[in-house]
Order: sequence, then structure tokens, then C-alpha cells
Amino acid sequence: MAKNVKWQDDDWLLLLQIYLQKPVGLKPKYSRQMVDLSMELHLPPTVLFNKMCQIANLESPRLERFWEKYGENPRKLARAVRLYREMKGFNNAEEFYDGVEMNESFEKDFKPVGEGEKFTPAMLILVLDLYFRLTPITMVAETPEIQELAKLMKVKPQEIVEVMEVFQHCDPYLRRKEAVSHRLSVPCQEIWRRFGNANPEDLASFAGQLKEYFRG
Repeated sequence: MAKNVKWQDDDWLLLLQIYLQKPVGLKPKYSRQMVDLSMELHLPPTVLFNKMCQIANLESPRLERFWEKYGENPRKLARAVRLYREMKGFNNAEEFYDGVEMNESFEKDFKPVGEGEKFTPAMLILVLDLYFRLTPITMVAETPEIQELAKLMKVKPQEIVEVMEVFQHCDPYLRRKEAVSHRLSVPCQEIWRRFGNANPEDLASFAGQLKEYFRG
């Protein structure tokens, strides 16, 4: 019978190791190490961030014991984490998660939208956020904001311009009647359906958090 993947008690070790990375303390919800652990555990970054807040506040006797044992001994913690990862799933992730029901909604945002494609939904979200900040005439490779985003995501400015051109065909206000044929047409339409009619401030806030992933 399918079941949800639940938090394991020793998963605290994995999260504590990230918490203790310098600078010690809470890490951004969408920092690369948090997202990587989220994908490893199949738990959304929001869940991990809330649990990291519990670490910060030492909200349980169990966390207090973990802190006493590993808080001042990162090497000991690293050994414990390595051993736990070796034991977890007996080095066979597919077997470990066989028959397990998982919600990959957040995970798909960080995976390429197609085979051999460099863009992910998360990257398209950042482009859409910038799209709403520009006008069509400024959606060119020479625009500083486009160059800055391209540098962050490690793509060419012209590639971002191409994505914005696809978004223009999704934008009902521009009333573009001509059809567009582009490999990112379908992924861009999906992102537009998710965020195109949402509150721009909510999109901007989410995009700001997602940028932490690309800074890692």
C-alpha cells in the first residue's frame, strides 16, 4: 500500500549539518543546500525550514541532545551523517522508495523542463517575474536587468529574451494572434497559468526566495 514519506528521527542530523554551516544559523528556505536536502528527503523546503526553526529554538529534548552531542563537534556530526546516508535505503534509493507515494510538485520546479534542456520551471519563474517589471521594448539582451539575471542563472541574455518572447504570446494584454513555435512554449504556458494572474507581489516574493538557490 502506498504511504507518505515521513520525517525520520535521524533526519535531524542532515538538517543540523546544514544549520551548523558557517555562518551558523537559519539558512534561506530556497538555498541550494536546503533544496538539495528537500529533494533527497522528498519534503518541501517549507517543511525543512520550519524544522530548522525548531533546531534554532531547541524545541524538544531530542534536539537538545543532538545539540549537546554534535553542536561543537562538526567532524563527529559529519561521520554520523555519512553513516546514516550509507544505511538509509541500504544504498538503493529506488528500492527504499518503492511503493511510496510522493508529491513531486516542488521537485519538478528544480528539474529541466525537457531532456537536454537547461531551463527549469524555477528559472522560468524568475524570468516571468522580470517580465512583469519590463516593457516589451526593453526585453532585449542589452537591458541590465536581463544581463544580471542571465549571470545569476548562468545562461546567455539572449536566451532570457527568447523566453520573454514566448511569455509575450501568453500575455492576454498584448493580444498576440500569431502562433509561436518554441521548445519552451508549453512550459512557459504552464508557468503563466500558475503565476500570470497571481498577485505580482506574491510572485516577486517567491522569485526573491528562489534566487537564493542560484546563488549557491
